[in-house]
Amino acid sequence: MPEKEMNQVPSEFYTQKRWENWLGRAKESGFQIKESEEEAGKESAIFVNMVDDVILACLKFTARFEKGMLSREKALEILAEIRDIVLSEVEPISEDIDLMIDSIQTSLMGALVAFECYIMGDYDEGSNIEELVKAAIDAESSDNLELALDYTAQCGAIVLKGKSLPEEVMAELPYGIVAEWLDGIDSISAAMVGSDSYKEFDEEDDEDAA
Repeated sequence: MPEKEMNQVPSEFYTQKRWENWLGRAKESGFQIKESEEEAGKESAIFVNMVDDVILACLKFTARFEKGMLSREKALEILAEIRDIVLSEVEPISEDIDLMIDSIQTSLMGALVAFECYIMGDYDEGSNIEELVKAAIDAESSDNLELALDYTAQCGAIVLKGKSLPEEVMAELPYGIVAEWLDGIDSISAAMVGSDSYKEFDEEDDEDAA
């Protein structure tokens, strides 16, 4: 397919306005970490949905890339645009909400590097995810976060290829940045299992639905 035709798909898979709408909802939620577990669960759903919305947008353009509707260069360009939107510094709202937003941005970083690794093809499909997770944790404990992120990205790329994160390993993850990055990978896995509607992208899709 000629590149001119290849990239004739909507370029705005995710917008600044969409992200700001989510931040507005987070502010309106009045979320407080010290609330009762039931109330906190209800209030924190907004943050889960924020992550899922970004991941769904990434799955949509990645599916176009897989079908040859987007060049690798264009897919990476869209990914960079999304990264710039969702990882940019957010104006302080409240201590508890700021903590949650910081946490979801860390999770999204793990997810975004996974999409980049997948699109670039910088992974071995036959790699053992469990070993990659352990290597990422070891790298974090050695303060080599760049290497830890690379291993995390490879885990995510393999998940995008259709494999699952090992439940046992995930349940025993030590608290740290790798655990938060892998939470983003876990969100990719959940989104892929939840629905494959992202493969049927509608050009009339309301980008401001959030």
